[in-house]
Amino acid sequence: MKKILTLLSVIICCNAAIYGQLLYEISGNGLKEPSYVIGTYHLAPVTFVDSIYGLHDALNRSQQVYGELNMQELFSEEATLKLQQAMMLQGDTTLMTLLNADQLAHLNAGLQQLIGMDLTNPLIAAQLGKLTPAALENQLSVLMFMKKRNGFDPLHPFDDYFQQVAKSQGKPVAGFESVDFQINTLFRGQTLERQTQLLLCFVDNLEFQETLADDIIHAFFSQNLEEVEAAEDVKLSAECDTRPEEEDALIYNRAATWAKAMPAIMAERSTFFAVGCAHLPGARGLLALLRNAGYTVTPVTK
Repeated sequence: MKKILTLLSVIICCNAAIYGQLLYEISGNGLKEPSYVIGTYHLAPVTFVDSIYGLHDALNRSQQVYGELNMQELFSEEATLKLQQAMMLQGDTTLMTLLNADQLAHLNAGLQQLIGMDLTNPLIAAQLGKLTPAALENQLSVLMFMKKRNGFDPLHPFDDYFQQVAKSQGKPVAGFESVDFQINTLFRGQTLERQTQLLLCFVDNLEFQETLADDIIHAFFSQNLEEVEAAEDVKLSAECDTRPEEEDALIYNRAATWAKAMPAIMAERSTFFAVGCAHLPGARGLLALLRNAGYTVTPVTK
């Protein structure tokens, strides 16, 4: 059940040597200097960078940093406004009018479990009632994570750390995608009906979501990509599981686009790439795509 974590099915015993790390060196295929790619978890605290072996050396050796997007653009006033608009239901529509009585009862039951209040509370209705179902599910997922793991700072996200270090060293920073692309992919890529279905799947299966969050958190902070992928691939039910076309849009099509762009980027200068960890493992993941293109991709280990 792949989420925006995207963050993200292999036999663990066969792939441990391949996907047992978060940081990888990319070399060969005509590169004069190696580049690096790291799998990130967008809600991880910045302090976790000190636990990743070889990260600081790789970042210092690289001549530029690439992320999924340029984080400076994400923090701009224009992008903030676009994101807020994308997360809001249009016109007079609210969750209270979008959902039928039975759906609203399920949502309120889930909100009671998660936050101890629901949309019958005018303050909660004012704060959450105008969110799209996808935006609300995203917010509830973040809340669930923050209850389990301290240290997430929305003003200083994990992915931004690498770009800030590059800027402090006078190195270029760039992104594969635009803010508009990510907004359209993450918040406008599904109909309201599908968003509603997935939101109800979330609140109706909170025990499953809690277990999934625990498994993904443990996998990432253990720096174990195959466990991240295994957790993301757990199935719940036909209607609640990520559809193939949704998985392609969130994970594999993006990884394929990045893999096509990386050769020219790496040929120009040694680059440190930081993208969501769900994009790295698997036969269609970024690591395999780079290997298939002729590069040597090896985990950075002691």
